[in-house]
Amino acid sequence: MQFDFLKIKSPPLIGADISSSAIKLVELSEAGNGRYMIDRYVIEPLSRDAVVEGNIAKVDEVVEAMKRAWAAMGTRTKHVALALPASAVITKKIVLPKNLSEMDMEIQVEAEANQAIPFALDEVNLDFQVLGASANSAEDVEVLLVASRKEKVEDRVAVAQAAGLKVLVMDAEFNASQTVYESMAQILPDAGRDQTVALVDIGATTMHIQVFANTVMVYSREQNFGGIQLTQEIQRRFGMSFEEAEKAKCKGGLPENYSLEVLQPFTETMALEISRALQLFFSSTSYAKVDHIVLAGGSAVIPGLDEAVANRTEASTLVANPFVGMTLSSRVSSSKLAMNAPALMVACGLAMRRFDPA
Repeated sequence: MQFDFLKIKSPPLIGADISSSAIKLVELSEAGNGRYMIDRYVIEPLSRDAVVEGNIAKVDEVVEAMKRAWAAMGTRTKHVALALPASAVITKKIVLPKNLSEMDMEIQVEAEANQAIPFALDEVNLDFQVLGASANSAEDVEVLLVASRKEKVEDRVAVAQAAGLKVLVMDAEFNASQTVYESMAQILPDAGRDQTVALVDIGATTMHIQVFANTVMVYSREQNFGGIQLTQEIQRRFGMSFEEAEKAKCKGGLPENYSLEVLQPFTETMALEISRALQLFFSSTSYAKVDHIVLAGGSAVIPGLDEAVANRTEASTLVANPFVGMTLSSRVSSSKLAMNAPALMVACGLAMRRFDPA
């Protein structure tokens, strides 16, 4: 299969995010005047060891979850866009002469890949994107080289195919998130122009930070910290199974001391982790501050987290809504979507690939 981040587009298309905690599917359609409609979405939980560190450990379970998710969507669409986690993707920015033909550019990209990738090229899927003019030379362009081990791609494709679906696009999670951020930036003052914004996607097991300056990504980093730590603390403190603790975390019903003794310390710890991650960004770049922090991922809606992060970092903090400016179909509950939206960043970005220009 061709590993294509940029060229294959064929509507209709479902954005399918296989995360460590759930299968998340999103389908969008055009609503006119350049706006999108969210037609339907589904979040189908996975057991905590079905996907480990981005690798599909329990194939049969993930296939069955994908089947259930697709059936629950109530759609006829079987074309999907998938994404690889940042840990499975190698990226490198290179500068090439702007007047190269596509074939010559491919040759140059392969030559650069030979130097940058610690695997034989026949073991990887390779793609590239022209980002735009080089900041240092009018005769050159910046090109993003993207590669992944074939086995990482094939594992995800095999799951979709076993569930009866056809993969048209394989993307990278950070790229899908960036697609959504660019459309979501309209909610920021001056649509994010002349501002530095940190998008912090907090999943079950990992936290991925992307920093944008003028909506261009200038930094990306992933670290092991996520909502599972809160689940485990609930499990330990109140003598619950992991599944019981996860359900109670999401739906409530915990003892009165939960908020003060468990939730508040966790939000403070998470805020400290985010602050430390930003300090690492500052120390490794020429930037000294961020103007806004946007929280995404399933853990973004943890009560009080946005306030704790704002207090710790002294930066304006808000919870992401990847569907801002979109209309809702009659099948979508606005109240449920409000709770689920931050967890659907990647799936939404993948679904938006349907509208890429050919």
